[in-house]
Amino acid sequence: MDALSERIREDMKAAMKSGQKVRLGVIRLILAAIKQVEVDERIELSDERVIVVLDKMLKQRRESIKQFRDANRNDLAEIEEAEVLVIQDFLPQPLSDAEIDGMVADAIAEVGATSVKDMGGVMALLKPQMQGRADMANVSARIKACFIA
Repeated sequence: MDALSERIREDMKAAMKSGQKVRLGVIRLILAAIKQVEVDERIELSDERVIVVLDKMLKQRRESIKQFRDANRNDLAEIEEAEVLVIQDFLPQPLSDAEIDGMVADAIAEVGATSVKDMGGVMALLKPQMQGRADMANVSARIKACFIA
């Protein structure tokens, strides 16, 4: 069992003991999502794959928050925001804007990208490095800005 999965399970036990119902509920959702992938693919997930699962959950929550805010359902948006905070606890330290910009510039140079058409190659290079550490939609927008500016 990889360290991240073990840490999530330990945090679940701690949340149970301390009566943190919201945190416990989110951790159970995380473990269910991990288990679903493990059962579907008949493998035990590495830390990298667990980060991919967490990143996907984070993206879903962010989209829900936007939709709830647009529909003036701030009560539901706040629940999703609380879930985002718990999920982020298990992800690596997020990249700063400066770090993202530097990595984007390096990737563009490495791929030799000259236009928006080359974005796929740049994203393919960056995604493994940034998974769980940056919002990939934001990264995509930054790459586009490099070619449009």
